[in-house]
Amino acid sequence: MCAETTRYAPGARVRIVDLGKPGHVRTPFYVRNKVGVIHEVCGDFENPEERAYGRVGGGRIPLYRVRFSQRELWDDYAGPAQDSLVIEIYSHWLSLA
Repeated sequence: MCAETTRYAPGARVRIVDLGKPGHVRTPFYVRNKVGVIHEVCGDFENPEERAYGRVGGGRIPLYRVRFSQRELWDDYAGPAQDSLVIEIYSHWLSLA
């Protein structure tokens, strides 16, 4: 059972929160504080940040696929406006934009 309900629906605009976590996390620095759109709800999984340190059996949290415009990520991006990147982000890194 999921520890929290799915908070964001596909199409919702979200900001990636910079939690300032060091070490093994799955949220790249280049997407932190950037705005993207929920592309897909992937389901509920154990937190990989906890599992990386041997803490297993914790609660399950929602995982989302978030689509970013390349131009949102890189100030000097010169490619086509429709170019995008989709990345999987766990719910505790997200807030509504």
